[in-house]
Amino acid sequence: MSELKNDRFLRALLKQPVDFTPVWMMRQAGRYLPEYRASRAKAGDFMSLCMNPEFACEVTMQPLDRYPSLDAAILFSDILTIPDAMGLGLYFETGEGPRFKKTVRTAAEVEALPIPDAEKDLGYVMDAVSTIRKELNGRVPLIGFSGSPWTLATYMVEGGSSKDHRLAKALAFNEPHTMHALLDKLAQSVTTYLNGQIKAGAQAVQIFDTWGGALSHNAYKEFSLNYMQKIVNGLIRENEGREVPVILFTKNGGQWLETMADTGATALGLDWTTDIGNARQRVGDKVALQGNMDPTMLYASPDRIREEVKTILAGFGNGSGHIFNLGHGITPEVDPEHARAFIESVHELSAPYHK
Repeated sequence: MSELKNDRFLRALLKQPVDFTPVWMMRQAGRYLPEYRASRAKAGDFMSLCMNPEFACEVTMQPLDRYPSLDAAILFSDILTIPDAMGLGLYFETGEGPRFKKTVRTAAEVEALPIPDAEKDLGYVMDAVSTIRKELNGRVPLIGFSGSPWTLATYMVEGGSSKDHRLAKALAFNEPHTMHALLDKLAQSVTTYLNGQIKAGAQAVQIFDTWGGALSHNAYKEFSLNYMQKIVNGLIRENEGREVPVILFTKNGGQWLETMADTGATALGLDWTTDIGNARQRVGDKVALQGNMDPTMLYASPDRIREEVKTILAGFGNGSGHIFNLGHGITPEVDPEHARAFIESVHELSAPYHK
């Protein structure tokens, strides 16, 4: 594999000195970009985009070509590839988000679920990773990712998106054995899936726990964090002569940062509801921090965006260990020039913190 020309992102994850605070955006290849919309139209639909390694590579590269200041690429895929590979039949309804043809709500249905083989059942993802790594040619590191077991389980039980996760929570509270059996299978599946991505060339991985923050304090530890811990324990942590950092991101998870930092993850993603300075005091030197501008700030003027970047950089303070990001994914209606103002102001304003 080619030598990395820009390893700022990986160095910051390991709290090593950097010249600027590195920056990337969750969902940086997405509908806010006209070139992405053109690729998606050409592919036919979202799943065809995900399942074709050439298309996945094309859209992964688009934000890097538009914004040369980005410090990382993230694999273009979907968090629901694992349940799809388990035979649940993922499809997308316009305006409704992801849906499954089959749900998982009983012990027998959990028992019947296979643990997907990363190479055979999800080979198209591994092909996308290796295709993107070749195309990047050492320009920036490539991030692989997966949904967390709890987040995947909510979609599998509900049959799609849900505002209150009523069915998933009812299963967890009424039949904890069944939910734990499902989460255990998912933890095994995510571990082999992420390890497959690392072997194919992902240089860091992120676990997206989108719905962990919907749980109560004790339920979060029992049904979400426990299973992310199992994954962290089972991941390949060195490849190609480098450490492979692991980022845990629980949306609305600011109250659990100390216990998340105890998992052995390299970094924690923060949403915008947590003050980054306070988070840094709480976790100390245990982990790097990633985040955490409110994505809707990108609807503000470039000057206002710049002010917010300045505030967050000052909040984190001096030294390495901060990867600048949004507190969640960029939204489709954002003006691409506002994203540019965000990305460029991070490099421009962060140099004094790394003297």
